[in-house]
Amino acid sequence: MEKFLESSDIIDFSHPFVSAKARELTQGCNSETETVKRCFEFVRDEIRHTGDAGEGVTTCSASEVLEYKTGWCYAKSHLLAALLRVNGIPTALCYQRLSCSEYTQGVYCLHGLNAVYLKEYGWYRIDARGNKAGVDAQFNPPHEKLAFELGENEYDLSELYAEPLDVVVKALKTRKNYTEMVGNFPDIK
Repeated sequence: MEKFLESSDIIDFSHPFVSAKARELTQGCNSETETVKRCFEFVRDEIRHTGDAGEGVTTCSASEVLEYKTGWCYAKSHLLAALLRVNGIPTALCYQRLSCSEYTQGVYCLHGLNAVYLKEYGWYRIDARGNKAGVDAQFNPPHEKLAFELGENEYDLSELYAEPLDVVVKALKTRKNYTEMVGNFPDIK
């Protein structure tokens, strides 16, 4: 469980901006569930999804996402993990392999989300990707309401990761903007 509480270069909750935002968001919280809900809703609602915006820099680390207030799903999951880990809540990174038909027909890619360990429920997945028409991710444990329902040839990766997959980090660090990322999303075969 300890590995899901650690800071790193990507989940950098030791960065002063990240730790300060975590304190701000959780001030007055009286429960683990309230802490998770506030952090989840902040990342989901206040950090733009780069793909929905159709522009912006590609961020990777939690501190970058917070600084630029934008991120692809993967980067947003890094920020949420940092905000929750600094508050002592074990948080993992999770992935789904989904169709990228919203951007490019016939292409599949990874989608990034989180799982948090709630004392009352165990591991519970949450998706702070950002809501829009047809996407309505919610935090309502024990009921899971992710951004996307799985379709044909789509699946969940079953593992919980303490750190992002290398293919995700490489994509976020080498594809610097919306145009470079679309059509070149990280994937596994």
